[in-house]
Amino acid sequence: MAEPARKRVGDGAATRRVLLGIVLVITALAVLAPLAVIFAQAFSRGLAVFAESLVRADTLHAVGLTLFTALICVPVNVGFGIAAAWTVTKFTFPGRGLLLALIELPFSISPIVAGVAYLFVYGAQGLLGPLLEAYDIKIMFAIPGIVLASLFVTAPFVAREIIPLMMAQGREEEEAAVTLGASGWRILRTVTLPNIRFALLYGAALCNARVMGEFGAVSVVSGNIRGQTSTLPLQIELLYQDSHTVAAFAAATVLAGVALFTLVANYLIERAERARGEIIAPRRPGH
Repeated sequence: MAEPARKRVGDGAATRRVLLGIVLVITALAVLAPLAVIFAQAFSRGLAVFAESLVRADTLHAVGLTLFTALICVPVNVGFGIAAAWTVTKFTFPGRGLLLALIELPFSISPIVAGVAYLFVYGAQGLLGPLLEAYDIKIMFAIPGIVLASLFVTAPFVAREIIPLMMAQGREEEEAAVTLGASGWRILRTVTLPNIRFALLYGAALCNARVMGEFGAVSVVSGNIRGQTSTLPLQIELLYQDSHTVAAFAAATVLAGVALFTLVANYLIERAERARGEIIAPRRPGH
């Protein structure tokens, strides 16, 4: 006699509708409503005022500084992520777990604490402050400090995306390439990178979004000097504190656009990855 089919927890149309409703309500309140307010406030006085707010000299400088920081941090973190993932997944050595923990460390530290730590090292009263001052090298309250703080908070993003994938893929293909006489660079270029390209793009997109939206660490090390060391998030805060509400929300639409672009890019990357998986391992009829 066949056993009756067991019902899993959550089975049933009513349960699915309740869970879906909860997810939609939370998404609407936490994501869609703030996003709608940003664009509504930005265009509340018309397109002309919106455009005029975006071309303010200090806002344009903040946009340029933010892009400059991203152009440095994203390639550096991509290189760091690849090197870290290659080291952790392709080699076995003492302290491997500690290295993994260090890679994840920026996720465990508040960005503001990281900014203060940089002050204690590179500030005028910090560990290296007198030495830097003797050679007239300025890091804190200048662009180098912004770049360093941004590099710290975004360092794990690329590595975190590709390490699990490279662990799952194993070392067999690289070891086969070694037996055929391929050099390390050739193995990386022709074997490893093609296998992780989608995860690499995904991590780079997340890294770029975080660099452009970073506030805490940058606010500590930059000094938030208008027109000099203010990135776009800091400029939004300055405009809002000065009661330039439309200008603040107009600048915020730029960051919102970056976030939306990142979501679309991640969706397309995931879709391409799924399509590639289906091509490599097509389903057999009846499965």
